[in-house]
Amino acid sequence: MNVPNWVTVSRLLALPLLFLWLPTPGAETRWWGVSIFLLAASTDWLDGYLARRFNQVTELGKFLDPLVDKLLVLGPLLILLTWQMVPAWAVGLILARELVIAGWRVNPQLASQTEIAGANLWGKVKTVTQIMAIALLLAPLPKIYGQIGMVIFWLAVVLTLISGLIYLLPQTNKGVVGNQTPQG
Repeated sequence: MNVPNWVTVSRLLALPLLFLWLPTPGAETRWWGVSIFLLAASTDWLDGYLARRFNQVTELGKFLDPLVDKLLVLGPLLILLTWQMVPAWAVGLILARELVIAGWRVNPQLASQTEIAGANLWGKVKTVTQIMAIALLLAPLPKIYGQIGMVIFWLAVVLTLISGLIYLLPQTNKGVVGNQTPQG
């Protein structure tokens, strides 16, 4: 395992802390939770930068990075769900998309691919939007910020569905559709 992969794995350490501090929504524990969440989320950029900068992009990293991102987003969403700040059906949609895409990425028979596909731009925008919404909803800020957080949350739900459809729909690439190549 290389350094970028260790950075990715280190994000997992945030989850137990979030589940420790956030079940009781006091202001101090919420600020600790938001801080840990944002610190962990910021390492997503760092591991990708290190992997590209030092030419250490690996299949393991392409698998672990989005998986850890999903766990880092879904953990706090479950907490927000227990606080009744977000609807269960919306979290269910996000979870369903993430499970389908995770299975699609790693199963070559489903995706007609020989290696694990990395996240596309839509997936990255979706993740950043989810992180912004979660941070605003977790933070003990004035009501207007919670309302802004909910607007961003709904945008994240829409982007989650759009990015999932884009990932799953057949893509045309220089005469190649799916895994069929032109004959001739």
